[in-house]
Amino acid sequence: MSFRGKLSILVISVAVALYAVIGGMLSPWARAQQPINDAGAQIRIFEEVLKHIENDYVDEPNLEKVRYGALRGLVGGLDPYSSYLTAQQVADFNASKNSNKVGIGAEFSQVSLYLYVVSVTKGSNADKAGLKAGDVVEYIENKATRDISLYDARQMIVGEPGSIVTLRILRSGEKPQTVKVARGSYKTPSAEARVEAGKVGVIKVYSLEDGEANDIKAHVERLKKEGVQKIILDLRGVATGTLNEAVAVANLFIKDGEIAKVIGKDSKVLKTMSADPSKTIFDGKVAAIIDLGTAGPGEVVAGAILDRKRGDVVGERSFGAGTEQQLFTLRGGDGYLLTTAKWASPSGNTFLSDERATMGVKPSIEVKRPDTPEPIEVEEMIDQRDEQNQNPQPSASPSPSKETVKPVIEDLQMKKALEIMQDKSQAARSGE
Repeated sequence: MSFRGKLSILVISVAVALYAVIGGMLSPWARAQQPINDAGAQIRIFEEVLKHIENDYVDEPNLEKVRYGALRGLVGGLDPYSSYLTAQQVADFNASKNSNKVGIGAEFSQVSLYLYVVSVTKGSNADKAGLKAGDVVEYIENKATRDISLYDARQMIVGEPGSIVTLRILRSGEKPQTVKVARGSYKTPSAEARVEAGKVGVIKVYSLEDGEANDIKAHVERLKKEGVQKIILDLRGVATGTLNEAVAVANLFIKDGEIAKVIGKDSKVLKTMSADPSKTIFDGKVAAIIDLGTAGPGEVVAGAILDRKRGDVVGERSFGAGTEQQLFTLRGGDGYLLTTAKWASPSGNTFLSDERATMGVKPSIEVKRPDTPEPIEVEEMIDQRDEQNQNPQPSASPSPSKETVKPVIEDLQMKKALEIMQDKSQAARSGE
């Protein structure tokens, strides 16, 4: 199809989707008279636009493509995890458990329509290739991620073991770069533990997949035998795992009350996860460290520690995730993957929200990392890229070959957590 044709279809599809969602900008009077969330009113507006396309569009419209674009657009204003699936994608989705396709070892979401790297698994192919949390994936192969859904982007990244996927990366403060990553299986590192001065144990968690709670429990029991009286849970970069495993980890330190909730439509509590006193093994002082790469299961643990007043949470506001999707199949075989529930802290605050200011878990003691950009900076990175493309700088003459020594960045978040646990100063709580 020509560029003009593609552009026409895109414009029509966007128009249809906008009318179906917000109530019809071409008919202000009707919009004023009809409630935006009146489904019947939206259907009538949709039909009105479709009639205009049939009768007034300059070319013969391909209504199947118009329908496809409109259905995709309908979920575009919901959340990154809801998606329209073609009939083939529905079949692939149902058969995914038997698929031999593998990923690269990174957790993704969507920010400002672009694919966004939430976290990278240590030791994975993505990690070895240099991918970092906070990176924006502008292109997968030659496909712009702003033009596709998060689901489609994830499907493009997975593939046959050993095959290569090419990503164009935008990174704060650096020129755009192309990264080639081999697809392959990887093993998420098990939790690690060490003892710091003042009888403070530090447990570094990498994921909350099935079985991790038992590993963390074993570390806690070993630390107790070594005389540890305080424990720091390092949850930075923890974005994968299950709700049950996260609750099990929190339960090791929280002996009663609620730990997490699952919230459905109309803020209805679908499920409440409570602590089992018999499974609590540590009643000493506890703190957690979170960062922008903490999402979903990691947020469950941090949110429970805060809400249950079990200890401080140090670091920066987490990413904000933790959802459950359900596939609804349509008559033609295609379908919608819709978010039907959100994970929440004991207080009922969901981690996924519409605004960055209310997403994730807000730490009780904020300590930002200078090397991780906020999601709100994505648009600035795009603008900077566009400016560089319009005003390219002449290439500098190559300098004599020298080994570049990267400066060691002090771990200010861990330093602050240790100060708090070691009671070094009251200033720690004020963030001074």
